Amino acid sequence: MPPVASAQPIIGVDLRVSKRLLWVGDAYYPLQNVARVYTLTIHPRRKDAVLLFVKRLLILGTATVLLSLLAATIDASSDGGSAGVTVLVVCAAGATLLYSLVEMLKVLGAPTHFVLAVETTGPSTAVVTSPDPDQLRRLAHQIAHAIENPQAEFEVRVNTIAISPKHYYFGDNVNMYGGTGNVGMAS
Repeated sequence: MPPVASAQPIIGVDLRVSKRLLWVGDAYYPLQNVARVYTLTIHPRRKDAVLLFVKRLLILGTATVLLSLLAATIDASSDGGSAGVTVLVVCAAGATLLYSLVEMLKVLGAPTHFVLAVETTGPSTAVVTSPDPDQLRRLAHQIAHAIENPQAEFEVRVNTIAISPKHYYFGDNVNMYGGTGNVGMAS
């Protein structure tokens, strides 16, 4: 997979294993708490972003029409004949539309990243990237070797990226039944 130019800031960090700790920049993870190390390609949630924009557009259009009718009724019943409420409704709708458009374009313009993910037994996950996918695959093997061999130590320079998890598909998709707030994919 060829490297992709990124709009997100890419920052070089040192990833090292020493004394049974995995260091990613200034963050450290005890190797005994590492549950999984793997490489994957994360893709932006482009379809979700477009659907959210369309949903917002429909809600905004409906709300604007209803509020405009209400404003017109208020303006018609007032003696001054001012159109202040109508202008306020149109300005608010324009600002909301602009915000929604910018949010959608951020996701649509986001690149795909090939990353190495390190998951712990807790909620923590470290994500690093490199222009060389083979380097990340070798690094996954080195970390696995370090988990099995307490004396193993190494250090390598990689990149870390600032991404929003709500804008990317990250990790496995799991079907869940019950609970609240769960998101799954039907296959």
